[in-house]
Amino acid sequence: MNHRFIVLLVCSSVGCGGGSSSGPPPPATGQACTAPDQCYAGIEGGAIQGQVSCLTQVPGGYCTHTCAADTDCCAISGECSGGRPELCGPFESTGQKYCFLSCETSVVTAAGQSDPNVYCAAYASATFTCRSTGGGAANRRICAP
Repeated sequence: MNHRFIVLLVCSSVGCGGGSSSGPPPPATGQACTAPDQCYAGIEGGAIQGQVSCLTQVPGGYCTHTCAADTDCCAISGECSGGRPELCGPFESTGQKYCFLSCETSVVTAAGQSDPNVYCAAYASATFTCRSTGGGAANRRICAP
């Protein structure tokens, strides 16, 4: 029997080592989406504090959920798989607050970074930069495309 064929078959079925990882797994918040049901996979339905949303105004979509305070973000186990702080902030002129990956100065410096855009590229996505939520006087700094 050809043992190379068996190894190849096993690796293609279950995945074998050798892949590269460029840091922590991506957070559920900020994940690309086209509909809310694509967000927070693996988290029991109804466990998220707030209404799960896909912000389609953001290029590629942005998984998030409504919130009233920062403590509503990452409130349950598995919600923030990247382990990076999130914040609750107003989004553009919608009048609604959502959870976002934070790139506020205190978070960026605590991670040993000085450039918030480098922080967002490293911990969110290579296409993300640090920007304002655009929510008027209550603006916050978030990682987004």
